[in-house]
Amino acid sequence: EVNFGVNSDGQYMNMNNINYMLVSDLEVYSVKAVVIQQASNLRQLNTTHEVSKQWREPPQWSEQSFQQLKDFVSRYKPLPDMKISEVNILLVGQINAGKSSFFNTLNSIFRGEISARACAGSSQHSLTTDLRKYRIRNRATSGYLNFRLCDTRGLEEEMSMHLQDMALLLDGHLSDQYKFNPMAHATQRDLGVVLNPTFQDKIHCVAFVVDGSSIDVIKGNVSQKLMHFRSLMIERGIPHVVFLTKLDKVCPMVDEDVRKIYQSQACKKAIETAADVIGIPRGHVFPVKNYEQETQLQTNVSIVALTAMRQTLVFADDYLEDQYELQSDQ
Repeated sequence: EVNFGVNSDGQYMNMNNINYMLVSDLEVYSVKAVVIQQASNLRQLNTTHEVSKQWREPPQWSEQSFQQLKDFVSRYKPLPDMKISEVNILLVGQINAGKSSFFNTLNSIFRGEISARACAGSSQHSLTTDLRKYRIRNRATSGYLNFRLCDTRGLEEEMSMHLQDMALLLDGHLSDQYKFNPMAHATQRDLGVVLNPTFQDKIHCVAFVVDGSSIDVIKGNVSQKLMHFRSLMIERGIPHVVFLTKLDKVCPMVDEDVRKIYQSQACKKAIETAADVIGIPRGHVFPVKNYEQETQLQTNVSIVALTAMRQTLVFADDYLEDQYELQSDQ
């Protein structure tokens, strides 16, 4: 038997004890339990510091606040001077980021129960292959909301949306259910291509949907695509925001309580990283918690999604105002 902390020259051990290895010197060490306890205490201190300060003014976490946000979104109408019935909000981003899930989340809120109209989930390749321009019906009024969420094929390293397709989409040339071809961009002869689109057909605001848990490791081709797409939006003066998803995976405390999303320093860092990667102000990056594992609606989860949607509609109206002024000056 060899005691901890004692050096042995091999005289007290035979070949069976050491699996027939040739050993000239053996030292046995013990790890003090107090070190483990100190590490545990340090983690507790870090956890406390994690939520010590709000990095953005949060919404009111109440049923009244939820209803106010819901009423704003449901009563939204585009600028009357532009004479359009609804605005088009484009959702674009990497695969598995949560584009379709965001639509499902918003649709669930106005339906009053968890729904899954859009195919969503994790996959090696994009589950969305067609352009979908979803309307949302408000069950309380049986009428449609005055905007569409346009869901696109997810960006991936090898198979992705072409730059030419994005330009056509922004300008209103691609109709609902147009099927993207990752091997070739759209042409005038393709089914679903609109030759003479109206202002109603165009995209009025874009939301980059970004996975907050993998923002640091977006692959090169996907990152370049996002930058090229953003350049097209800037050329057209189209406002764009970021919906930062899966922050419950970034911070365990947010997974337990979504209200911690505006206090978590890990979420704050993810917001800052997303702003730097996309190249937009931090105030244009909105945390989002999609309905994924939940089977019933939760007021606080809905508040986070509605907060992001409310500001996106405000930005869409800014674009309409700019376009109206340009038309008036001509």
